[in-house]
Amino acid sequence: MTGPKPLVVVGDVLLDEDIEGVATRLAPDAPAPVVDVTGDRRHPGGAGLAAALAARGGRDVVLVTALGDDPASEAVRRELSGRVRLLELPLHGTLPVKTRVLAGGRPVVRIDRGGGTPGEPDDAVREALAGAHAVLVADYGRHTAGAVRAPLEDAARHTPLVWDPHPKGDPPVPGARIVTPNAAEAVALCAGAPGAPPDGSAPEGSSLGAFAVRGARLAERWRAAGVAVTLGERGVLLTRPGGGTPMLIPAPFRADGDPCGAGDCFAATTVAALADGLLPEEALQRAVAEAAAFVAAGGAGNPDLWHTPAVPGPARSPAADAFELAEAVRARGGTVVATGGCFDLVHAGHVGLLESARRIGDCLIVCLNSDASVTRRKGPGRPLTPAADRARVLAALGSVDAVVVFEEDTPEAVLGRLRPDVWVKGGDYSVQALPEAEVLRTWGGQAVVLPYLDGRSTTLLARRAARAAAVALKSPEG
Repeated sequence: MTGPKPLVVVGDVLLDEDIEGVATRLAPDAPAPVVDVTGDRRHPGGAGLAAALAARGGRDVVLVTALGDDPASEAVRRELSGRVRLLELPLHGTLPVKTRVLAGGRPVVRIDRGGGTPGEPDDAVREALAGAHAVLVADYGRHTAGAVRAPLEDAARHTPLVWDPHPKGDPPVPGARIVTPNAAEAVALCAGAPGAPPDGSAPEGSSLGAFAVRGARLAERWRAAGVAVTLGERGVLLTRPGGGTPMLIPAPFRADGDPCGAGDCFAATTVAALADGLLPEEALQRAVAEAAAFVAAGGAGNPDLWHTPAVPGPARSPAADAFELAEAVRARGGTVVATGGCFDLVHAGHVGLLESARRIGDCLIVCLNSDASVTRRKGPGRPLTPAADRARVLAALGSVDAVVVFEEDTPEAVLGRLRPDVWVKGGDYSVQALPEAEVLRTWGGQAVVLPYLDGRSTTLLARRAARAAAVALKSPEG
């Protein structure tokens, strides 16, 4: 294979169908709600959703899955066209279709139809796995991963591999970098592990200690480098083989929304972060934040996920009009995201925050403190970099769509003009403590907090540079 190595997703694709409506009465012949349908939508689920999420931002993604000649398979091909590259295994049967009937946004019933058996992989599949930059296995119990187990085992020896398991699926291959069961899956998968009670339970039930024991047992059984058990609002618990102290990565905020697809978002973000060179702990922190934002935005049912990507237009200048951009994105039903700050010296903490913020919506606008505003906030000697240069650096980042400079000490006035759907801040803020949160609420916007890399700040960088300059002046060469 030539060119940059792709991220390869292997797994079971489903067709997810949501039928939405309202329920205000019960059927006359049974105690069942009557749902008056207001709309419906269909989109790829399972490995198809994970691959589409991994491909956000223009990443090259290859999806290895089993598809047939049935209408559901054709619908999946149409939706994934232009998003990911498909390498198909033959499907003996029909693609599974999972239909949810929702009333008032809440599921009333789910109907499952279809199913088949994957056939054998060809040389193209084996070559893709051999040349992958990173691999994600999205196992939904339909045994696509089992059909390509041998090349997956080879890939795990030299490539970061994340396995999202299923109780009815195939066991992860030895050497997986991270395995990502949720709480219920960890209980089910731990049943029968060496030293575990037959039902997978532990004396502590659903305590963190109980899941630490389960995660360590599963890591040993699978010979995985780590098992990250997702615990919903509590975050993620990372465990290693042999026990030891687990690491809890809390969710950055409580996400109220549809959790459908959150596991796919978490796994896809984790493998993409590993492909970018992040350590497992850093990758999981990014994935927890992304999954929370994904749920808050409506989960897999968010129609913005499947909007046809716009045809690229003329490149925007660094001084692109943020207000025109916000209006255009809103007009086509997109989500406007904004963040703000001084950005005096752009560092890794800023870059990580901006990348995470951009993935929440359809554009990211940075509200930048003017030079006078920075001086009032930070004191004499700041900013180190004038506003025009700071804006140019930010606009050059792929995650930033536009920059607007404001003169006031706080961005409330410029936010009132931009009216973003989401306002993002990084660090140890609480949403309630953000003064901008109240302004956002006046038009139905939402303020959120995302994790921030510790130890990175402009002040620390400036002090480090000053110390280095002082040492240089004292040296003979200085």
